[in-house]
Amino acid sequence: MRQSNNEPLKEKHFYWMKQAIEQAKKAATRGEVPIGAVLVDLESGEPLSSGFNRPIGGNDPTAHAEIVALRQAAKLRKNYRLPGTALYVTIEPCTMCVGALVHARVDLVVFGAREPRAGAVVSSRQLSEESFYNHRLSYLEGIMAEECGAVLTDFFERKRNLN
Repeated sequence: MRQSNNEPLKEKHFYWMKQAIEQAKKAATRGEVPIGAVLVDLESGEPLSSGFNRPIGGNDPTAHAEIVALRQAAKLRKNYRLPGTALYVTIEPCTMCVGALVHARVDLVVFGAREPRAGAVVSSRQLSEESFYNHRLSYLEGIMAEECGAVLTDFFERKRNLN
């Protein structure tokens, strides 16, 4: 999906990405890799859920920010399908998260920075383009990419300096 020149749409993307960055910062304060996500209902424009990485604290390898947000929204809607939604996430989703987004029928994933080693939307894999899925996941990348990447870089720099 290409970035729109529609200014109100861009402003919405920036607004929700800022919310995702705030979620990422919560993860960092808990010693988790700082990735944050916000799931938004596309029709109402209202947030459904949010999440941040918590696999360490939760002893749960699947507790990525995206999965946390999907689980909350599925409980809220009482349905594991979440059509008509957009997920804003600070870093490009991994293979597991792309699979969950497809199975949940999320319409759009908007991510800030690429994840060159494990990103499964455009970087190491392009899973959203695979024909074997029965749902098409659209994506928009690069919204506040520098800010999103900086949260991650700062976290690992601080972690290295402490060791």
